[in-house]
Amino acid sequence: MLEPRTSVRRVEVITETGRRRQFSADDKARFVEETLAPGAVVSEVARRHGLSPQQLFTWRRQMRQPVAIPVAPEPQTFVPAVVTPSSTPPERSPRQRRRLRKAPEGAKNRFAYQALSLPCRCSSW
Repeated sequence: MLEPRTSVRRVEVITETGRRRQFSADDKARFVEETLAPGAVVSEVARRHGLSPQQLFTWRRQMRQPVAIPVAPEPQTFVPAVVTPSSTPPERSPRQRRRLRKAPEGAKNRFAYQALSLPCRCSSW
């Protein structure tokens, strides 16, 4: 007599949320330190902690790089700008004059600014 065919099914239970795990700097240093011990195999250390060997190699490479010490930026100072009305209107090119004349009715006023030259006491200049 023939037995009925039974199919074997595999069920996978997902217990993680699927997010990236975040390790503290101390954990990373501890894992990397384990790989630096004499006779240690990176793949075995990675497997023991649930990591990929590539991740451990990346952390080892990052820890070999020198750490840059942040330099405090120089405090910013503001230069007061003093604007005084000029006695004569600025010279306009013919193109600027036409543009001002062609402004549509109800358009906002346009202002012409003169260049200001300000004294600067900067050590880097």
